[in-house]
Amino acid sequence: MATTRRLAAILAADVAGYSRLMGSDEEGTHERLRAHLTELIYPKITEHRGRVVKNTGDGLLAEFPSVVDAVRCAAEVQRGMADRNADTPAEERIEFRIGINLGDVIVEEYDIFGDGVNVAARLEALAEPGGIRVSRVVRDQVQDRLDYAFEDLGDQSVKNIARPVRVYALHSEGTAGVRPPSVSSTISGSPSAAAPRLSIVVLPFMNLSDNREQQYFADGITEDLTTDLSRIRNMFVISRNTAFTYRNKPIDTKQIGRELGVRYVLQGSVRRAGNQIRVNTQLIDAVTDAHLWAERFDHDAGDLFALQNEITGRLANALGVELISAEAARPTEHPDALDYILRGRAVLLKPRTPDIHREAIGLYERALALDPHSVEAQCLLAAVLMTNVLSGRDDSASADLARAERLVDQVLAVSPHFAIAHLTKGNVLRLQGQCEEALPEYEVALALNHNYVYALINVAWGRLYFGSMDEVIPLVEKAIRLSPRDPLIGSFYGLIGTVHLLQSQTDEAIVWFEKARNALPGTPIHHSHLAAAYALRGETKRAAAELAEAWRLASQDAYSSIAHLKKARPDLFGGVSKTRALIESTYFAGLRKAGMPEE
Repeated sequence: MATTRRLAAILAADVAGYSRLMGSDEEGTHERLRAHLTELIYPKITEHRGRVVKNTGDGLLAEFPSVVDAVRCAAEVQRGMADRNADTPAEERIEFRIGINLGDVIVEEYDIFGDGVNVAARLEALAEPGGIRVSRVVRDQVQDRLDYAFEDLGDQSVKNIARPVRVYALHSEGTAGVRPPSVSSTISGSPSAAAPRLSIVVLPFMNLSDNREQQYFADGITEDLTTDLSRIRNMFVISRNTAFTYRNKPIDTKQIGRELGVRYVLQGSVRRAGNQIRVNTQLIDAVTDAHLWAERFDHDAGDLFALQNEITGRLANALGVELISAEAARPTEHPDALDYILRGRAVLLKPRTPDIHREAIGLYERALALDPHSVEAQCLLAAVLMTNVLSGRDDSASADLARAERLVDQVLAVSPHFAIAHLTKGNVLRLQGQCEEALPEYEVALALNHNYVYALINVAWGRLYFGSMDEVIPLVEKAIRLSPRDPLIGSFYGLIGTVHLLQSQTDEAIVWFEKARNALPGTPIHHSHLAAAYALRGETKRAAAELAEAWRLASQDAYSSIAHLKKARPDLFGGVSKTRALIESTYFAGLRKAGMPEE
């Protein structure tokens, strides 16, 4: 398929201090942000002939056919936000930072890519709350067409852009008088104030190498990790601007915790020796000064940008696990809804069994009993119900599927940018046999959180389903790198095995199916996969034993016949004609040889 490219004006915007705002008033911030977007920002973008490419949780990316329209839109948005914030207390104001660039972009349905987009994002990060930063090409295009003044801020070296970027601040009547950024606005007003439960500061990673280039790499990890952690639900993350004020200063973890009002501090370092880069990290409890977790990454220093992405992605996933486990373990005399949500999430970090699913369901139901309007409790309950159905061990699969659908539809109606909600909706559609509608939901979930391993796995499944076999294993391998100790990693292995099976690489398929079965011994499908592969290799006794185990573990006789299996899991055995033919000639052929009857 030919790549679509075009010249576009790119506008990147995000909310300054979003994590702080969410930490102090999650529901209020969410509602105010949604009102600003729907009542001001989206209409302004449409009015100026723009298109919202995607939302990023705390911001958005938009493109315009005209750079004049993009700049006018930005100025009017900032002017409108100043008016809307006039009567709002300073600590509750939602203020946008905006960056605008003009460049050639690669266009996909739900995203745009290219250096032009990257520069716009870097310009946005340089803007003050309520401010606009533009590149030289934007200033040159509009300076004689619009009555705005531009302040030359000089050449700026920005992350992952090889050449310096000439940056200009746009000044107009719409953006004048905006309060300047202040470190004090991002930290707790009182050192004794109770820190949010999931609260952290990522201190600047130290460069232990003599090479100055590695400082950019270390700073890039700090910045990207701060951004990735802020995407975790209920996470309060101190802004990178405040975190960087602690660079090259003695570290007193307890003092930092008191000053910033956080429970956790992350420290790290980068060292390069020859062609090897080592990154060390440690997570510290700011209350007790106890070291909770440490990790070391050793990599070849090839593509530094790809390496930076991999390290920050792995760190974000690992930290999400560690912080949730730590918070769930804290003693609480009178638990509230969030306590039960955190406990439910912690339970699901254990190896999955029917008992684990039941325990998580019970905890999310207790959260909903305390807070019936909690979109997170509704969504997580729907998600674990769907995981239970997909496991093949759910004796009330039809009822649980219907309940999950009701819950996730309620969530998406009020929180359309919740990644796990789109993933769960995709799973509902998948088990209803609507696989063509499921894949876009998985892709939206991945777009909302590029480190979301289950979205990666389900996008990989969709690629397999629609015949793009060569795209599956790289996606699964990325998920394994991001979450190498994932409680559902057996499913990751099983997907790789399926690709090999469909390509008639039976010996290789068996290796992966055995890894999947050993990781998740209670999941029927891994046994049925092995039954088919063993039978195709002529090992009929082993095949029969695995088939019997699949039948024993599964609910509602799903593995008693080919017909029952197709009825129970229409998502697994459909797809384009090419995929269906391969499944028939490998998986079903193997099951028949293993002794599974047709009816």
